Amino acid sequence: MRRLLIRPGAIGDCILSLPALEHLKSDYTEVWAPTPVVPLIQFADAVRTISSTGLELVGIGELDMPVSLRSILETFDSVVSWYGANRLEFREALSSLGMQCEFHRALPPANFAGHAIDFFAQQVGAPLGLRPRIGFESRTTGANRPVRSIAPDSQRRTIVIHPFSGSARKNWPLARFQVLAERLALAVEWTAGPEEELPGAIRFDDLGRLARWMAGARLYIGNDSGVTHLAAALGLPTLALFGPTSPRTWAPRGENVRVLHSDPIASLSVERVLDAVNRLLGSP
Repeated sequence: MRRLLIRPGAIGDCILSLPALEHLKSDYTEVWAPTPVVPLIQFADAVRTISSTGLELVGIGELDMPVSLRSILETFDSVVSWYGANRLEFREALSSLGMQCEFHRALPPANFAGHAIDFFAQQVGAPLGLRPRIGFESRTTGANRPVRSIAPDSQRRTIVIHPFSGSARKNWPLARFQVLAERLALAVEWTAGPEEELPGAIRFDDLGRLARWMAGARLYIGNDSGVTHLAAALGLPTLALFGPTSPRTWAPRGENVRVLHSDPIASLSVERVLDAVNRLLGSP
């Protein structure tokens, strides 16, 4: 069975759907995903960026499916897609190829009362209660094909802080993070994305490199963001600060994860966050 999985979305959404994607692993599994997420998908035999496939042109106006794309899609026995579920013309174009196609909504509905990981798991019949895991072991498949893996950088007694997210409403004030950093027992390493303004921050050009660097730290602190979900999936002790979004649905899941929730998020005090950090570090 050759299976294609198509998963669009933000970094955090894609990470939360990893258990569902891995549940669908077949004899040969290929994943098409957003460019930033590609380095994090380790279980697949091949991974492509959605933007490189021409998939975004399918079903638009009178355009026919590109021959090159059609020839690729026809090599699969099964397609499971979180892309185009609301576009009838897209679904019809893929179904016309005569393969087995499943389409799922890319996000839980507003009235969903559970966790997003379980929502994605239910869509494909995967067990509930799983958590995303991004590991480091080097390994090969039965056919001796190398599987993508992320090797951690050297261990450091530091705390990584990423003080941003996709929405200003979800961000604990930067000034609070800075006060917190002055009171922490361990040195702080700040990280930020290419367009996030933070002098002195350490930046990486892909999530694989960011993951290797973060994995060497002692602890991570951040808002409700894709980077926070990445930290939790790495197994790094993680403190996630939540404001307007629901932790019940969107909190990172893991044995070493602690979530503080307050809406508005600015009402979280430095003392409360510091106490949570010390508990995660095992301090008295």
